Amino acid sequence: MDRLHTLRELIDGRLIIAVGDITKFEGDTIVNAANSTLCGGGGVDGAIHRAGGPTILEECRKIRREQWRDGLPTGKAVATTGGHLTARHVIHTVGPIWEGGVNHESETLASCYRECLNVVK
Repeated sequence: MDRLHTLRELIDGRLIIAVGDITKFEGDTIVNAANSTLCGGGGVDGAIHRAGGPTILEECRKIRREQWRDGLPTGKAVATTGGHLTARHVIHTVGPIWEGGVNHESETLASCYRECLNVVK
C-alpha cells in the first residue's frame, strides 16, 4: 500500500504517464530518446523533430556548438523548446545500448532519468 500511495503522490499534479502519440501530447514537457547527434533520426526521435519543426533542430545544433561538440553523451540530458509541438519543451536524452549488462547499462539508464528530472527543476 505504501508504494501505491507514493505513486499517487508522484502523479498527483506533478507527473503524468501517458500512452499515445508523443508528438500530440498536450502538456509542459516530453522526453525524447535521442541519438547523440541531437539531429533527429528515425523512430520517435525523428517524429518529434518532424512534428516540432526547424526550431528544435536549430536549438539542438546550438547545444552541439556550445556545449557538446562531440555529441550528447549517453546518460546526459538537455532541453529545447517544443517548436510546433503542443508540448512546450522537449528533453533530449541518450540512453544506453543494451550489451548484456556488462557495460553499466542499468546505471547509465538511471542517469538518463536523473538528468531529465534535473533539467526540469
